[in-house]
Amino acid sequence: MITYSALTTITGEDAAYQLADALETLDPEPTGVGVFEIEDGSGLWEVAAYFMERPDAGALAVLSALHLAKPFNLSDIPDQDWVSKVQRELAPVPAGRFFVYGSHDADKVPDDKIPLLIDAAMAFGTGHHGTTKGCLEAFDALLSDGFTGEKILDVGCGTAVLAMAAAKVLPYSVLASDIDPVAVDVAQANVISNGLQNRVDCVVAAGFGAAELKESGPYDLVFANILKAPLIGLAPDMAAYSADGGYAILSGILNEQADEVIIVYQQNGFNVVGKRVIVDWTTLILRKNRPKIA
Repeated sequence: MITYSALTTITGEDAAYQLADALETLDPEPTGVGVFEIEDGSGLWEVAAYFMERPDAGALAVLSALHLAKPFNLSDIPDQDWVSKVQRELAPVPAGRFFVYGSHDADKVPDDKIPLLIDAAMAFGTGHHGTTKGCLEAFDALLSDGFTGEKILDVGCGTAVLAMAAAKVLPYSVLASDIDPVAVDVAQANVISNGLQNRVDCVVAAGFGAAELKESGPYDLVFANILKAPLIGLAPDMAAYSADGGYAILSGILNEQADEVIIVYQQNGFNVVGKRVIVDWTTLILRKNRPKIA
């Protein structure tokens, strides 16, 4: 079977989502539509639609013109088992004391590493991206410095790999949240695969918006591996729900964006205590200031 993809770029998040909504009205109807920020500072967003039948090229041309997007690039996609293909190509990732691997590489887990089983799926955070690896290495560094915090949250958890890493090494329950219900389902499946179903709770939430997240704070450590804009937007809540002296590990930050994120978090009472750079990506370790004693 051959499926079809239609791909374009457009300036601005609102415009991208408006175009995505318009694509849903086409006949034949797309089986899925995705919107992704192009993380190069250009302000461009990618809009992609997938079809079981060849879409009407004329209708796509009208939509791109009406929404001031680039013309759609229409492509045939040969039928493949994409998840199996990705699994074969994803090598295990060592990150400090942790070892992220797929089930196809179960025989490669070193005896001296803490295993985190993550199979390729429809969620971000397999461990192969520099942001996830950076967060794991940052957490490993905190542990080496003696971190023993009890209340831990993974915001925008994706596959929940960071939440599971915390649950593997600390004797406390961990909260994991994501705005995407599909990601939360994937996270829950990973939690079960790693035998952590009584240690990691996965909830659907935007930022700190869910009651479970608000009631469980203040947190000794918050992971937030998302993107620059939502990280900046989260800064006030991060301060409100972090314990005094608590830590935040932030990533999803392009190297050239790091200073902007640092400034905003400093304005909200955090100091930088660590910084890791992996290729194009920066991971920050921040600590919330303790109140001064008069």
